[in-house]
Amino acid sequence: MTDQQQRGADAITPSERVSDLLDELTAEEKLSLVRGDVDPEGNATGYLPGIERLDVPALRLADGPLGVRTEEPATAFPASLALASSFDPDLARRQGETMGKEAKARNQDVLLGPGLNIVRVPHCGRNFEYYSEDPILTGAFASAVVEGIQSEDIAATPKHYTANNQETRRAYVDAEVDERVLREIYLPGFRDATDSGARAFMTAYNNVNGVHMSEQAHLLREVLKGEWDFEGFVMSDWFGTESAERAANGGLDVEMPGVSIEEQFASMGMDPEDMAGEMDDEIAEGMPDVDSGGFFVDDLLDAVETGDVPEDRLDDMVARVLTTMEWAGLLDEGHGSGAIDEPEHREVAQEIATHGTVLLKNEDVLPLDDDASVALLGPNVDEAILGGGGSSETTPFEKTSPVEGIEARAHGDVTVAHGIPRVESVSMFDGLMEGGEVSDDDEGEPEPDIDDAVAAAEAADVAVVFVRDAATEAADRDSIALPGEQDELVDAVAAANDDTVVVTNTSGPVELPWADDVAAVVSQWYPGQSHGDAIASVLYGDADPGGRLPVTFATEGDYPADTEAQFPGIDDVAEYSEGLLVGYRHFDATDTEPTYPFGHGHSYADFAYTDLSVDGDTVAVTVENESDRDGREVVQAYVAAPEAPDDLDRPPRELAAFEAVDVPAGESVTVSLDLDERALGRYDATDGWTVDAGTFTVSVGRSSRDLRLDAEIDR
Repeated sequence: MTDQQQRGADAITPSERVSDLLDELTAEEKLSLVRGDVDPEGNATGYLPGIERLDVPALRLADGPLGVRTEEPATAFPASLALASSFDPDLARRQGETMGKEAKARNQDVLLGPGLNIVRVPHCGRNFEYYSEDPILTGAFASAVVEGIQSEDIAATPKHYTANNQETRRAYVDAEVDERVLREIYLPGFRDATDSGARAFMTAYNNVNGVHMSEQAHLLREVLKGEWDFEGFVMSDWFGTESAERAANGGLDVEMPGVSIEEQFASMGMDPEDMAGEMDDEIAEGMPDVDSGGFFVDDLLDAVETGDVPEDRLDDMVARVLTTMEWAGLLDEGHGSGAIDEPEHREVAQEIATHGTVLLKNEDVLPLDDDASVALLGPNVDEAILGGGGSSETTPFEKTSPVEGIEARAHGDVTVAHGIPRVESVSMFDGLMEGGEVSDDDEGEPEPDIDDAVAAAEAADVAVVFVRDAATEAADRDSIALPGEQDELVDAVAAANDDTVVVTNTSGPVELPWADDVAAVVSQWYPGQSHGDAIASVLYGDADPGGRLPVTFATEGDYPADTEAQFPGIDDVAEYSEGLLVGYRHFDATDTEPTYPFGHGHSYADFAYTDLSVDGDTVAVTVENESDRDGREVVQAYVAAPEAPDDLDRPPRELAAFEAVDVPAGESVTVSLDLDERALGRYDATDGWTVDAGTFTVSVGRSSRDLRLDAEIDR
């Protein structure tokens, strides 16, 4: 394809209004619409100043995966991994709507989310911002959140496009990944977000197959804008550019924040060299180089004047920004005042935290009796875990800790003991990486003693131990073991009380060496502002634990990317040599037993599956609640494909569809699941998505390892 053909293939056709604006804009004014600037109000993460003489308003962009992050408070939602654990896209859409309303209330126009990179390795420091190890589940949630945000005329920004699956040297690493693997694993979520009308995209810091993502013409121009007909604008991650000419010609439309890191720090009265020196080495390695960014302002117009960047490429960049503004109503009356911290916003946050809680194990200790005496134990039991560190950090109006939530709900005695020193949160903003230290808030207090926790456990009917990890953007976890002495604390408490419940608040999978020795294990991820209220409702049975695992729990050495060449890479090249065998696909293909499989999670009710039928591409199954209490079930369908031509490898089975349903006590519901082309197909380099001839086996059940019924589909 020639340059001229490429330009025609991926350029949008602007409206008459936008075309008229393009005709009137000067070159400098066009530049101001494709490079960020400093927000004069100091409240936006990103800012395009607008053109006052043509009544083009400023465009403000705010961080947003877990809430609207500005200088002012907003609803702090649970981690995206918790949202995906609900297996309920309708709930995701409600979160999107709520964030859209709050973005408007904070005078923001674009929300920098959702984050939807695949959880390829459990160590990734940003897994809590993403949805799943599975592309079907990821795509469903990405699509729903985009629809919700944009229902409020706020532009959503799926990120980080693409193969951004680690934070270690994220600005330098090259993801070496096969095209078919990209199409089947790493791109579907972004395709679903595009099909739902996403108005903006953010590129990743990393390279893909030797090309920096801000310059990736194949993935930006040919795939995103060409094949998928994306009509919004593509922005860089902050300081995520290396060249004006290569980025513009590669398909990048807006450089953010539009200045170099050095200039950004200087505008804040800080020396970037000094700041880098204060950072933990791991975080410093996850940050872009101080010389990155700011290329559009220095070089873009010169490149247009010399013809190195065609003028119609610049016009298309500007047209995409203006078209998004037109879509949002910003060229007219704007998009209203929005709403912030409404009661229904708090309700959505708590519902996500509740339905995203996964009951991994239960030996009849849960739900707790109202009158049971409870020992609440753990280094951070009096703290609401809002999220991980980085650009998703959100400050809420209010929050509840486990102690506050359970003390408010319990009728029996509640005692509290930390047992071990507090595990500190970490963030790229302050450069901290070490956990396990006593915080300043604890100065003057007695040093926590594990014997106090054991004594409290011995005296109580039930011991509930809260454990956590500490993850942040810009650094990966060195290990998926719990930091500090938390495993020792659980062992000691479990030895003292047979009815020990462990609640994990983590960024992703963690090792659970004591799982066989405790009565119950609950995964609550990072629950956001409703931490205490949500866990109390689940532990006491006010709500059924509706969550299912969107990732596989296993021991560290059993995950697929287990060599240095795969993660974190050698000489800044990470080989995605596991191919399609990511997450549960790997465990099924190698017959490796996980600690807890993908899709796993118990209910307080018992369910039976009957009457599986197939009608075309629709699978129907009856689910009966055999217990005397209402329950919430997540029906999952997996497809095993016939052998593909030329012995092409395929995973043993793949998630094809799912639905979360409430089933009243003693009643039955029929669940219908539609299987689309992707559920049955594979990507072929010549023919695109292809459904092979033969017999497909559809298995329906409660998890990837608990499949109750099978049916066949012939093609």
